[in-house]
Amino acid sequence: MRKVLLAVIGVLLTLTFVACEESTSNKKETPDIKEMVNNYSVGNFEDVSASITSNELIVTDSDNKETIYDLPKDEFFVSIAPFINETHPCTNHVLTSCQGELVEEEFDVYIQDEEGNVIVDETMTSLENGFIDLWLPRDKTYQVKIEHKGRTAESEISTFEGDNTCIITIQLV
Repeated sequence: MRKVLLAVIGVLLTLTFVACEESTSNKKETPDIKEMVNNYSVGNFEDVSASITSNELIVTDSDNKETIYDLPKDEFFVSIAPFINETHPCTNHVLTSCQGELVEEEFDVYIQDEEGNVIVDETMTSLENGFIDLWLPRDKTYQVKIEHKGRTAESEISTFEGDNTCIITIQLV
């Protein structure tokens, strides 16, 4: 009887310890990826570099340690820097260092998918880095029209795996 009682007490103590350990652990919740991406785009970061591919956000700290976050399965991040005179070569957007020409300017942005569905039809302001950040449905091709101060640009972009996240080819004429 005594052995059974000791065994029961042992099990109860183990369960209590495990329950206390779980409730006080420092488990981190999954970060809000869209909020993280926005924070890097608007300059809310210190001593890191952040780039974004078609599937991942890659954050590199000052010690060159990379932390990789998966992007949403149904949405694709794209950052567009309309330009008049200057652009730069880019495929995967570097949120913390890519710089576009037209900073904090208003643009009329119209985006339509291949079925004719209007995805975006609004006036948007480029960020301090000269880019307009968008989350679009994945695995589609889009027609993009951007207007700015009497100039217009039209282009086709797509949101398939491996596609560019940095769109720097939309020249306003």
